[in-house]
Amino acid sequence: MKTKLLLILLLITATATFTQAQQLNVGTYNIRYDSKDDSIAGNGWKARYPNIAKIVRFNELDVFGTQEGLYHQLTQLNDSLPGYKWLGAGRDDGKHGGEHSAIFYRADKFKVLKSGNFWMAEVTDKPNKGWDAALPRICSWAQFKELKTGLVFNFFNLHMDHIGVIARRESAKLIMAKIKAMAGNTPTIVTGDFNVDQTNESYTLMNTSGLLRDSYELSPIKLAPSNTYNGYDVNTAGDKRIDHIFVTKRFKVTRYGILTNTYHGRLPSDHYPVVVTVKY
Repeated sequence: MKTKLLLILLLITATATFTQAQQLNVGTYNIRYDSKDDSIAGNGWKARYPNIAKIVRFNELDVFGTQEGLYHQLTQLNDSLPGYKWLGAGRDDGKHGGEHSAIFYRADKFKVLKSGNFWMAEVTDKPNKGWDAALPRICSWAQFKELKTGLVFNFFNLHMDHIGVIARRESAKLIMAKIKAMAGNTPTIVTGDFNVDQTNESYTLMNTSGLLRDSYELSPIKLAPSNTYNGYDVNTAGDKRIDHIFVTKRFKVTRYGILTNTYHGRLPSDHYPVVVTVKY
């Protein structure tokens, strides 16, 4: 009887441990490019990025997308994140030039099976502006394998144009077409600064596609005290979410949060990070 009871307890413990391992902490964070005007106003990158790194580490993010980061910002942030690596390319030249839509990940937890970049434009394989966009816009992607469980999933990270209405609409269509062509039925996460809130057409195209759903809507637990854009104003209020995390059906979202952390009364970026926990 004692032996049987012990076996049951061991089975329960092993099952609980395995279940706990079957989750990911995912984020999206527009970290704001390194601006001289920000430095003059007291929001310089050198003061901000150590606090961004602390937020990432405290929340134990497994994989997250960043927007606006220049190459030197991404390398400095990565140096403050032991155990992480990043991938992506600059939107201006496909190398190090201009802002990136980078993907950071825990190198001890994931293996990169393949990765790449494409521009959100009529021509996707070289730097250019699409439709009515004001700037070139790039999407970086990777296919990861979780070493412990063998889970294979795709991760797309982007920054949509802030001006072009047509560009945002067509970019939404392009992202979904790329997922269907590149990812197939593989579980997929899409993060980014979409430059539109949850009432906009391009958001709705993705959220009602049957392919992707907004993690905010799926999560039973929400911590969303503010807009995701704050403009460095700690008194920002509202419910406009322009930074989103979309997932395909394989992922079950259990928690969603907009993190409004400050340091010495200042904000680490002009956007708040959005983080979610997903199970699979």
